[in-house]
Amino acid sequence: MPVDLQVPDVSPALLAKYDIPGPRYTSYPAVPDWRGAFDADAWAGHLGVLGTTDAPLALYVHLPFCASRCLYCGCNATVTTRSEIVDRYLTRLYRELEMLAQAIGSAPRVVEMHWGGGTPNFLTDMQVERLFSRLQQTFGIDARTECSVEADPRLVTRDQLRTFRQLGFSRISYGVQDVDTEVQEAIGRVQPVDMVRNCVEMAREEGFAGLNLDLIYGLPQQTPSSFANSIETALSFNPDRVACFGYAHVPWMKSHQKRIDENALPRAWDRFRLFQQAVQRFTDDGYRWIGIDHFARPEDPLALAADAGRLHRNFMGYTTRSGDHLLGIGTSSISEVDGWFGQNAADLGPWQRDIDANRLPLSRGHVLSDDDRARGAAVSHLMCNAELPFDLFVGDIDDLVDRYEQFAADGLVMFETDRITVTPLGRFFLRNLAFPLDAYRGATDGPRRFSRAV
Repeated sequence: MPVDLQVPDVSPALLAKYDIPGPRYTSYPAVPDWRGAFDADAWAGHLGVLGTTDAPLALYVHLPFCASRCLYCGCNATVTTRSEIVDRYLTRLYRELEMLAQAIGSAPRVVEMHWGGGTPNFLTDMQVERLFSRLQQTFGIDARTECSVEADPRLVTRDQLRTFRQLGFSRISYGVQDVDTEVQEAIGRVQPVDMVRNCVEMAREEGFAGLNLDLIYGLPQQTPSSFANSIETALSFNPDRVACFGYAHVPWMKSHQKRIDENALPRAWDRFRLFQQAVQRFTDDGYRWIGIDHFARPEDPLALAADAGRLHRNFMGYTTRSGDHLLGIGTSSISEVDGWFGQNAADLGPWQRDIDANRLPLSRGHVLSDDDRARGAAVSHLMCNAELPFDLFVGDIDDLVDRYEQFAADGLVMFETDRITVTPLGRFFLRNLAFPLDAYRGATDGPRRFSRAV
């Protein structure tokens, strides 16, 4: 339901209590908790269900290449300046599509397709057109399919945007991150404001119906003043959606992040105030606060879905469309098919070796138990609707109620007749509120597994 949000104040003590590592819950269980219950042959056999059902399918295509390394990046990306390396990747990607087609059988209907990376617009127009054509040969992609793509403003051209539009892409997401020159230099991503503005204008002129901007808070050299300017600049572009992500500093996982000066990173309290500032300003300007870190214009389909209780969450994040299945293609991509989770090899070498051996490049998987399904439904409902009906509770009810009473005492939730509702204060701690539902949380949860929850 739409509400007028009065952004609450948060004390440093409350933040310190809840600013702990935890999953983002784009799946339940989270990827590090998967049990690896099958191999590539079993996965290929299971994919046959996609050819025997009319259930809609969401498609994710991972294109890992970038022209340069952004120091904040936590994505699975490969830096290259050579188009032939991309060609070799695409050739193997087409082989992966052939193996998927053989495993699936008849082409399933795709309701939503997203190209992510890396930098999808690193591809040439010819590469884009050929990839789209091969995807159409394998899957049921037509004018009803919502197609979206991520783009780096530093590489955007009008011809490129025109190519994507002619193929049917209707939504585009630009990585802005921050517009302050000092911050951009600290993260290795310099892109003048006028460049981004020009990209936004071109996207509108070429007919993209949906424009998303990505911002990141918690970057080195960010201050309340500099980030306020980034927010105002983003608002001046009038985007349909804004994703405002917290920077995850994980140099033990992403070695290039070691080049970031940790002394230049905002401390926990200052970092949180940056996000609180974003929530206040975007909601003041009329945007709906969606889930954890998204904002959308009231008329945007994402906001309408949230208002109507039709919001969904999967490995691609928040979505308006309930694709019963999600299929990932390319390195590191993740799939969810009829109760099975699977992830492709993240590194280019192992992925290539599997493809060359005519084997689907599965690196790990998980088969959902009945308990996983029930808990996953509860977690998803909480993350999408900021409420938890009692009939979705799983596990020891008395123990769960006791644990949520602790949240209630801190002002994060309220008990109602048939549900727990999240307060405006609790919205900042939505990930924490899912922890009692998570049967996999335990002694192994630590900073080397998950980003911080706030």
